[in-house]
Amino acid sequence: MAVIPILLVLLSCNNRPDTTHLEKDILRLETKIPLPGVKGRIDHLAYDPAGHRGFIAALGNNTVEVVDLAGKTRAHTIPGLHEPQGVLYIPALQRLVVANGADGSCVFYNGQNYTEGGRVTLGDDADNVRYGGGRLYVGYGSGAIATIDPGQMKKMEDLLLKGHPESFQLTGAGRLFVNVPEAGMVVAAEMGTMKVTDTWKNSGASANFPMALDEEGNRLFIGYRHPAQVRVLDTRTGKLLQSLPCVGDADDLFYSAKDSLLFVSGGEGFVDVFRNNVLINHIATRKGARTSLWLPDQRQLLLAVPASGKDEAALWIYTLGIPTK
Repeated sequence: MAVIPILLVLLSCNNRPDTTHLEKDILRLETKIPLPGVKGRIDHLAYDPAGHRGFIAALGNNTVEVVDLAGKTRAHTIPGLHEPQGVLYIPALQRLVVANGADGSCVFYNGQNYTEGGRVTLGDDADNVRYGGGRLYVGYGSGAIATIDPGQMKKMEDLLLKGHPESFQLTGAGRLFVNVPEAGMVVAAEMGTMKVTDTWKNSGASANFPMALDEEGNRLFIGYRHPAQVRVLDTRTGKLLQSLPCVGDADDLFYSAKDSLLFVSGGEGFVDVFRNNVLINHIATRKGARTSLWLPDQRQLLLAVPASGKDEAALWIYTLGIPTK
């Protein structure tokens, strides 16, 4: 029995990112916006491009924190939530959408004065939120993604899955890819019919939480926690193209096609940056800082950093320090 933990340690060590040929960090830490009083785990982030505001789902604090990114200060706190997980801003409707894990509610707020405008109750564990084709997509429960009319704030139909959905991505061609770690798979579906078309089983890795999409290149980037790696899949066939050791406890992935860069934020306390599937940066952050948001037009990465010991919670803003192509 003693052989098992030794073997696990060896596997973990062998899977660590190769940091022997790293480049100078291309992400420059510009500022840290403090979030005093915010306690516990922080989940996902959203962005309002017109108002240059960031929205932070402070799950452990039961609040959404609104940050003025131009003024570099916290502008507002929305209290009284129930483990907010997913958050999304719809500019055309000027509505903020917050998905709550504890009560399964999807709450709509006026984007200007933050008053509640309506809600859809999904029943349990409302989580990741996406928007496309005039519809809102919300993962929830033991295995479903709901479509919601955001104007009417009304649920329409479900995509049924074999486990709770984690990160998922929508394509302009009407496809949907979903991480379903409980079932040990990645799922492909059609948005028009809300039916599963393909299932790609995990092999040799588990806990696939974050996901990013390179639609033009037909590539799907999947972040796994056991072992810590990013897998690159062909979106047409599900074929494994490459496996890349990465930061542990990864929770967000973003791909910048303009720069051929992949950003991975993990709770181990690093942001990894890959160029053309080669690790070029392994940037130290703070343990537990695992959620982030890439702003392509601003060339910035927002990193949610939870409170730790005497260090208060904050939003760290990194700027990409390489020429645009």
